[in-house]
Amino acid sequence: MTVRLNPYLSFVDQTREAMSFYAGVFGGELTIMAFSDMGGMGMPEEQQHLVMHSQLAITDTVTLMAADMGEHVHPNGSVSISGDESDGALRDWFDRLAEGGEIKEQLLAAPWGDSFGQLTDKFGVAWMFNIAAAPGE
Repeated sequence: MTVRLNPYLSFVDQTREAMSFYAGVFGGELTIMAFSDMGGMGMPEEQQHLVMHSQLAITDTVTLMAADMGEHVHPNGSVSISGDESDGALRDWFDRLAEGGEIKEQLLAAPWGDSFGQLTDKFGVAWMFNIAAAPGE
């Protein structure tokens, strides 16, 4: 099983500017995806230009992620766990963190092909999980 723990920052309509700045500081490969790129994701029309997800792959082990605030993003940032799994550990972690907390988005298939879910644990910490689709799915 491969797992990565990534910082995930939230902004109010400044993600593009901030992530471009960080790319200038750290280098790496920057990708930015707007809500409109994923069919709107339920966002109001006037907010679909906002960044749904961006990531700056700085090294093989360091990735910085960010998004604009909206109904799908925790306003203070989140802890993002991403990876592949063959033994169900990531799904187990999601379920265990949800105990006593609140699931914001069930861990289900996402438009980009992976499984994605969000929750806030019983201590108020926001968690995001992205489990890579198995090859060929």
